Amino acid sequence: MTLELDAVTAGYDGEPVVSDVSLRADPGTVTCLLGPNGAGKSTLLRCLTGLLSPLSGTVRLGGDDLASLSRREVARRVGYVPQTETDGYPATVFEAVLLGRRPHAGWQPSASDHEAVADALETLGISELAMRDVGSLSGGQRQQVALARALAQEPAALVCDEPTSDLDVRHELGALTLLCEQAAAGTAAVIAMHDLTLAARYSDRLVVLHDGEVLVQGEPSVLTPEVVETVYGVAVSVYEDESGVTIVPEHPVRG
Repeated sequence: MTLELDAVTAGYDGEPVVSDVSLRADPGTVTCLLGPNGAGKSTLLRCLTGLLSPLSGTVRLGGDDLASLSRREVARRVGYVPQTETDGYPATVFEAVLLGRRPHAGWQPSASDHEAVADALETLGISELAMRDVGSLSGGQRQQVALARALAQEPAALVCDEPTSDLDVRHELGALTLLCEQAAAGTAAVIAMHDLTLAARYSDRLVVLHDGEVLVQGEPSVLTPEVVETVYGVAVSVYEDESGVTIVPEHPVRG
């Protein structure tokens, strides 16, 4: 299912954070939003999930205007992994992940719902946490639970806001590989990230935000030293080989 923003301006209390943003994320691809803190990445992701209505412009899911869809229908199509998890989880990890089945099921989960949860936990490698209290987990483990919940949802698209920020290197790479595998299976994935090298290596398309607008978008090659310095104020060198793109600061950055 294709996700689209068409000339979207969005913000809060009538004040725009991002203006006139258009992008398209097709099935089978990973699209990454880049930009400094406050650039509007989370705002755009909230628009894609229907949690925030744009001030102007159109959001489309699979060609349908999101504004015409019910919350349940949006949740059936789009899995969302927020930047931070809210309090008030059910008692166990299994129950937390089972919430991902709510758009498809009633209040009495079926055997197939339980199977979808078990599969998601196994995919993330956290089956041993199933009966743990979510409140007892580390930040990284909670992030994995959020990913598992989105997978259990069995959505046609995944929208993830910094899904690896609390993960160690091993689990960070594992999560990004998982998102790429989901995309290869036909899912459209849109993620926000801060690590430029990983974004360039794991994404098919980059969208770089600057001063509330899209500065550039396209294949990872759009991430030039000039673009990075304009957006982040940091001088870098960009190297590309068979392993992908690597972004290296030209000198240490402090403060």
